[in-house]
Amino acid sequence: MTIRINVCSGPRNISTAVMYSFRQRDDTTVVDEPLYAYYLASTGVRHPGADEVLRSQSPDGEAVVRDVILGQYPTPIVMFKQMAHHLRGLDTSFLAACTNVILTRHPRDMLASLTVQLPDATIEATGLPMQVELLDKMLAEGASPIVVDARALLEDPESVLTELCRRIAIPFDRSMLAWPPGPKPEDGVWAPHWYARVHQSMGFAPYREKTDPLPSYLEPLLAECLPLYDRLAEFGVTQA
Repeated sequence: MTIRINVCSGPRNISTAVMYSFRQRDDTTVVDEPLYAYYLASTGVRHPGADEVLRSQSPDGEAVVRDVILGQYPTPIVMFKQMAHHLRGLDTSFLAACTNVILTRHPRDMLASLTVQLPDATIEATGLPMQVELLDKMLAEGASPIVVDARALLEDPESVLTELCRRIAIPFDRSMLAWPPGPKPEDGVWAPHWYARVHQSMGFAPYREKTDPLPSYLEPLLAECLPLYDRLAEFGVTQA
């Protein structure tokens, strides 16, 4: 039986580093944002490299769920790196076949980075509304949500990954703590636009608090984000 780990992140988080971490496991296949083309096609949103993304993937969300997320893999574990908002408009019943992890980051840190690439970013673009929807869906179904905050993971990668693996019901593997620098074969075609920093990494970088003030025009968006982030933070994984 395949263990399908569906990591639903917001943008400008450490989701690619988490994907690289799982990629180090011999028992795991990783898949980078399989629903990105679906999201772009269904919303009309324009992102850097959007045309390349649409050429590289099927924009048919139901087909992606059937053939990719619920498809067959050569390893017993498969980890899907997802942006939570890419699931908008889909029948999410497939999540019952996955172990679902919500990866979040404090919006004050996230917005400063996101708006460099997406100056007109909205609350939907943060992924937070969809993450809270997923959380509430899990709770309504009696599941125990797994929420990982980027800061907690960066402050103590080994302990948080150990606890995350325990909740997923897989053994922790110390290889998850480091990876070789540079692009990876699993990277989506959007990597040149978004992955420059993580391509320089060889593991989880220590957490550094941002000290620059958030631009004043982002304060209303921050105010929208904070209650959603706080809701998710109630369920955060800390350590074993």
